[in-house]
Amino acid sequence: MAFAVFADGSANLSGNMLKGIHLLPCTYTLDGELETYEGDADRFDAHAYYEKLRSGKIVQTSLLNTQLFLSSFAPILKQGLDVIYIAMSSGISGTYNAAMNAAQELMEKFSGRIVHIVDSLGCGFGNGMLALRAERLQEEGVDTQEASRILDGEVQHMCQYFTVDDLDYLKRTGRVNGVTAKIATVLNIKPILFGNAEGQIVSCEKVRGRRKAIEALAAKYRQKRMKAKHPEVFISHGDCLQDAELLASMVKEITPEAEVTVSMHEPFSGGHVGPGMLGLFFHGTER
Repeated sequence: MAFAVFADGSANLSGNMLKGIHLLPCTYTLDGELETYEGDADRFDAHAYYEKLRSGKIVQTSLLNTQLFLSSFAPILKQGLDVIYIAMSSGISGTYNAAMNAAQELMEKFSGRIVHIVDSLGCGFGNGMLALRAERLQEEGVDTQEASRILDGEVQHMCQYFTVDDLDYLKRTGRVNGVTAKIATVLNIKPILFGNAEGQIVSCEKVRGRRKAIEALAAKYRQKRMKAKHPEVFISHGDCLQDAELLASMVKEITPEAEVTVSMHEPFSGGHVGPGMLGLFFHGTER
């Protein structure tokens, strides 16, 4: 059966990447004011957003709720199509569980239809890459069950490594404690973080200095990349384009044929990692 592909603003997609993908909005408050991010990264004034964070403005995010999924999926099911939704990691958000609740309710209401929720165990391009893969499967005419099987199987091959410039943003969300953040700042320690097999953000390495952190990200790519005819690599950044371009050049040195996409990091998870976040996303041998 044919299916429609859904993702949300956390997928970091933009422009022609959005063709064939239904995007759900993400909401957050910035300094107490409610904001809605519709999902097109090209229309997001990222510099202004990260400047507000630099000035001390606080971001609080909200999970996508079950009602949003019910109202968004139901019209598609009424058309006789199935739904595949690529959710942000269950390890960092309750959105996946909300989507699962909606899927169960809708499949009871629309007998014979499938609503499959893919737990990407990632965020940003960590779920955006899977959404792009889902759209290609849809274009190729792959049926819902086979596409679901393929996407679930690819989750553990979606590598996502990143570093941050200021640990205070992760401290606010409980990823590191205050003492660790303060010591790291004084000593110029930069963590290399990644989404593990459970979709949780953990540290896998610590280096001293920004340049070393960028080199460490490139080293992770060298170590875990999968050989492909036209490998795709995505880089997102929290308003630090020069560093992103440096990382892109390192990736191209390792794999000259790689298609590297560089983009500002979306605001929904960007408030948790802060200005200076630099992330690398690619299809690898393992997480």
